Amino acid sequence: MKKFWLVTVPRVVLGLIFLAGAIDGFFFIFTGSHLIHPPTSDPGLQFEAALKATGFFWPLMKVVEIVGACCLLSNRAPAFGLAILSPIMTVVVLFHLFLNPQGIPAAIVLLICGALLLRAYAPRYAAVFGSGDAEPVVPADTPQAARR
Repeated sequence: MKKFWLVTVPRVVLGLIFLAGAIDGFFFIFTGSHLIHPPTSDPGLQFEAALKATGFFWPLMKVVEIVGACCLLSNRAPAFGLAILSPIMTVVVLFHLFLNPQGIPAAIVLLICGALLLRAYAPRYAAVFGSGDAEPVVPADTPQAARR
């Protein structure tokens, strides 16, 4: 039951948030209007418009959001999903802290869910951060000589 509240719920919540954001982003790309667009301050709207004006960054970000959300929601490589969504989560949190304060509650939800999942998946990131006790992951079909 503890795993359900500390891993499954945050994983599904983050997955749904990012999937909804990605769908809304692609809807905007194709139609020019949003399905979901919470109240945004003028500086926030300018920042969003700048991302869209690049022509490449907005679609790239939405593709990353879809891939990450699918990893989280399907529970297939959720640590990878969290890893690719983390830079976007960081920007979203900073966006709300500095440009759109009315979105701070949403930023807090992202922070809490992200922190819970980071803690749950910490062993999977150990090798990246240089922990000496992490064993390398070797596929089962790797020949014995190559395992050394």
